[in-house]
Amino acid sequence: MTPLKPPRLRPGDLVALVSPASTIADPSRIDRAVRYLESLGYRTKVGRSVLSTLGYLAGTDEERVADLHDAFGDPQVKAILCIRGGYGTPRILSMLKYPLIARNPKIFMGYSDITALALAMWRKTGLVTFHGPMAGVDMADPMDSFTEDLLWRVVTSRQKLGAIRFPDPPGRGLVPGRAVGRLLGGNLALLVSSMGTPYFPDLRGAVLFIEDIGEEPYRVDRMLAQLRNARILSSCAAILGGQFTDCGPKDATKPSLTLEEVFQDAARRTGRPFLGGLPFGHEARKMTIPVGIRARVDTGMGELEYLEAAVR
Repeated sequence: MTPLKPPRLRPGDLVALVSPASTIADPSRIDRAVRYLESLGYRTKVGRSVLSTLGYLAGTDEERVADLHDAFGDPQVKAILCIRGGYGTPRILSMLKYPLIARNPKIFMGYSDITALALAMWRKTGLVTFHGPMAGVDMADPMDSFTEDLLWRVVTSRQKLGAIRFPDPPGRGLVPGRAVGRLLGGNLALLVSSMGTPYFPDLRGAVLFIEDIGEEPYRVDRMLAQLRNARILSSCAAILGGQFTDCGPKDATKPSLTLEEVFQDAARRTGRPFLGGLPFGHEARKMTIPVGIRARVDTGMGELEYLEAAVR
């Protein structure tokens, strides 16, 4: 698939904030994110339903879809930032107007539950989206320099992005090797839940990146086994492991594999270059990963290089 790259973000551009999954508990975080974005010279537009609540959802499916369609359809909006994740995006995948998105490519960013939207947009339109900081989670508080610098470089630069300079060395390669492929992936649970649907991407030859939160080792093992049994892991060019936050055993009195043992086993069975310990996922320090661009990984050297620009 040929990537559909959005235009780069420029000073003075209008940035829309949306809540396509769950409502944020503290509305002041939206205000702080708005102030942060405006301090950088951007204008902001907050979706109408961001504070709506329907159980664990930010309003009805129709309300959340309307905010997305409004943002993609507004010619002034150049970037769409999700306020938070939570749960709700798999419910709306069949309701999205993908031709509207394809006609109006824009920077679209989020992680966690937003994975379902990013993968669906790639599958249906080829839009390069961004697994990166969210407005109400990350931009409401000061970000560390690595997170902030990479974020704005990725969405504003037309130049080849090049090698990622990690502030700390990534974890060692579980399987040594080098590979080139398109960066595809995100939250592991959302990736697995998309399998078998029209919104699941073709991962053959991809550099698959995965992260998660709150999943015990046996659950991570089960999801990796599902990907392996579906012959998805073995079809990838390489695998990148991010932050698996709060993913240890919940009951220390019961026997369990460690998360490291789960990954070691999956890496051995898959045989693909596998680099773990990278800074992306549900923690404060995180990479911005352009979903759909080509990248080179060298697991022996702990290197990751973006081989092209993510915006045009």
